[in-house]
Amino acid sequence: MATNYSPTVKNKPHAVCIPWVGGQSHITPMLKLAKLLHSHGFHITFVNTECNHNRILRASAAAAASLPDFRFETFSDGVSTSPDADTPPEPFALCESSRRNFLTTLRVLVNKINNSSREGVPAVTCIVSDGVMPFTTVIAKEIGVPCMVFWVVSACGFMGYKHHRQIKERGLLPLNDGNKDTIMDWIPGLKCTRLRDIPHVEYVNYDFPTKEAEEAVKASGIILNTFETLEKHVLDAITSMHPHVYPIGPIHMLLNSIEEKNGALKSIASNLWEEELHCIQWLNSMKPNSVVYISFGTSVFLTPDQLTEFAWGISNSNHPFLWIIRPDLVVAGDGEGWALPPVFLENTRERGLIASWCPQEKVLNHSSIGGFFTSCGWNSVLESISAGVPMICWPSIADQRINCSYICNQWGIGIGIDGDDVNREEVEKLVRELMEREKGKELKKKAMEWKEMVGEAISTSGSSTLNFDNLVVKLMSS
Repeated sequence: MATNYSPTVKNKPHAVCIPWVGGQSHITPMLKLAKLLHSHGFHITFVNTECNHNRILRASAAAAASLPDFRFETFSDGVSTSPDADTPPEPFALCESSRRNFLTTLRVLVNKINNSSREGVPAVTCIVSDGVMPFTTVIAKEIGVPCMVFWVVSACGFMGYKHHRQIKERGLLPLNDGNKDTIMDWIPGLKCTRLRDIPHVEYVNYDFPTKEAEEAVKASGIILNTFETLEKHVLDAITSMHPHVYPIGPIHMLLNSIEEKNGALKSIASNLWEEELHCIQWLNSMKPNSVVYISFGTSVFLTPDQLTEFAWGISNSNHPFLWIIRPDLVVAGDGEGWALPPVFLENTRERGLIASWCPQEKVLNHSSIGGFFTSCGWNSVLESISAGVPMICWPSIADQRINCSYICNQWGIGIGIDGDDVNREEVEKLVRELMEREKGKELKKKAMEWKEMVGEAISTSGSSTLNFDNLVVKLMSS
């Protein structure tokens, strides 16, 4: 779906940006990075699957708004039954398809992009791909350009993935009650991390993205959506393994000031669900620091029982709340349906709002938000830190458990549920602790301190700004 362009853009550096196609949490930060590169003079081709691109178009009419040198290309993921499917394919099947098919498919697509000079498009000068697709380094080598891999998880999460194989070789798996609290102090840069917190240790025979993390060294550089003050020890450890590491986060904060001046760039969206903007008007009617924002991101699923326990815990806390329940959040058994208890809806009608999706960054920065009940996906964590909002953590998958460990034990900005089980008494207790008690005040104070450190990192002379400038120089000089 490329557009014709003027030959005046032919001398621009041209970055092909390829996110992991498994969900919103990978697409959004890659699109933000693409926008940042565009603002620094790059021609951009953003590559997505047909299914994801079509979902984005349905979620926002302006999503495909384009600039003369910001274009979109699509490819088949090899799994989706239809390019117009409303839900993503099964994750394990997508991972296998990635390893089997994506190298060949993306090779054809990148060569097509690189041979499109007749449209006035400059030759490809670099590839920036998601960290779980390091095979793009092969394509980059074939066309003689550098390839950067962008790991959208935390630095501690990346280090956990990278050492998963060694954990297995040391005989520490499978995970059980006898070993789950073993401290992984031999992994460089990780502090007081338990075995149970390492990403994917619950999957003994599943090595995605373990293999991909190990192969990151083959790339021209590693980009991380974090900042030096936040994860200094683990970043130092990663840098000792790879000389070109670029911590440029929080990436949404670097981008915000640029988008304020460029409406066309801001209109290019990445949401797979339509945002319900009335959330902001509702928040405007609430008192400062009074609302608990609840969202479990894009990849976590609840059982009907878990949903019910969360609902009653939230209701019994008696605090106002904004709860995001996306269309596919609840997974019911065969033949089962699910619904929030009618009594819950009646009891909370005056102090609660339920929506299917929202502009999360705006919500977290709203003055009425006092806390964030989160599954600890890395984008959500960074947005919460940037807004100075303390967290209640219920981690579930991928790097969420190690993120939770750092949030609660290293950074001092959250409290959490330790395990998959959910009960209404604990939910109520945690909400009250965060919103009413001395512990909550301490967490809020610390969260505001981290917010200030975010401001320092993205300032003109801040570490993330300088690292991004170095990244641009590296890509342009290549």
